[in-house]
Amino acid sequence: MDWDPPSKPAELTEHRLLRAILDGVFPPGSTLPGERELARRLGVTRPTLREALQRLARDGWLEIHQGRPTRVRDYWRDGNLNVLSAMVRVNHTLPPDFVTNLLEVRAVLAPAYTRSAVKHGPREVIALLENLIRLDDTPEAFAEGDWSLHRQLTLSAGNPVYVLLLNGFQSFYEKMALTYFSSPQARNFSRAFYRDLLDAFERGDQDAAEEITRRVMLASIHFWRLATDGRMEKGDEKME
Repeated sequence: MDWDPPSKPAELTEHRLLRAILDGVFPPGSTLPGERELARRLGVTRPTLREALQRLARDGWLEIHQGRPTRVRDYWRDGNLNVLSAMVRVNHTLPPDFVTNLLEVRAVLAPAYTRSAVKHGPREVIALLENLIRLDDTPEAFAEGDWSLHRQLTLSAGNPVYVLLLNGFQSFYEKMALTYFSSPQARNFSRAFYRDLLDAFERGDQDAAEEITRRVMLASIHFWRLATDGRMEKGDEKME
C-alpha cells in the first residue's frame, strides 16, 4: 500500500524524526541534539521543529522538560495507539511477533463485543453478514469486508470504548489484512465464519456467537503464522 508523503513542514519533520527513532539513530533512552543543532540538521526552522517535537511528545515518543535535553522514551511501554498508527504511516517494519500479539488481543476482545452485539444491535450485523457471505473472492474485498464486520460489531455492542480501540488500528489492520487474505484458505475460512455467525445472530444465540468468534479469532493467529511463513499457499498445513 502506498502512503501519501507528509505535505507540511512540521509533518515532514515529524516523519523524519520518527524514522530516526525507529531506525535506531535515536534509540529509546537516548537524548536528541539541542534544538538549534537538530533544526540545522533537519533543515527546518526552530518553530517547525518545536511543533514536530510536541506532537511526538504527545504520543509518547519523547519526553520534553524545559532546560533539559529531550529524551527518547520507551515507546513500547510509554506510547499509545498513535504509536502504532505512526509506524504504519512511516512504513516501518514491525517486530516479527507484533501482529501475533495484536491478534491475541483481538481474540480476547472480539468474543466479548460480538456477544454484546447479539444483545444490543443484531439487525445491523445480520444485514452486513448477509452481504459478506457473498463477497468477491479477492484479498481486497475480504480485507475491507472483515474490517467492516468488526467495526459494526463494536458499534452494535453498545460500548464506545470498543469502537475507539478498534479505530486506532484501522490503517494497520487494512494493510495486514491484505497479506492475511492473500490465501484462498483464509478467505474460505472467513466465509464459513460469516455463515456460522449469521446463523447465531439470526437465532439470537449469544453463547454460540461468542464461542464461534473465539474459535475463529484463535485460528486466525495460526493462519497468520502460516501466511508469514510462506506455507499457506503451499497447503503444507490445514485447519481443522
